[in-house]
Amino acid sequence: MYRGSALPTCETCSFTTTTTGAVRSSSTDDVACWFIDTEYDGESFFVRHAYFTGADEPYEKLKRALRAEIDEAAWSTRYSTVSRPFAPPLTGRITVKVINHYGDEVLKVFAV
Repeated sequence: MYRGSALPTCETCSFTTTTTGAVRSSSTDDVACWFIDTEYDGESFFVRHAYFTGADEPYEKLKRALRAEIDEAAWSTRYSTVSRPFAPPLTGRITVKVINHYGDEVLKVFAV
């Protein structure tokens, strides 16, 4: 682990329903995946960490979607609501993007 490392956690997320405008909170069971840009520059989001969560066998669904075998050891490091540690960014901020099973996205910038 890096000294002074960052370790984001995906716990809950709120999404706006596009058809009604209602805001609904979701648990991690409703989150399909979440991504972190550990060097956010304020302009472009680059996926530097990718994690997959949720219920209903996401490992099997991903294998079917990719039509490929996935190393289970590698998968176990990606099926998580806690990120792997990383060094504090030079930019002083990270961005987290969360996508639910409906394809709704939320993007938030955090100072680190």
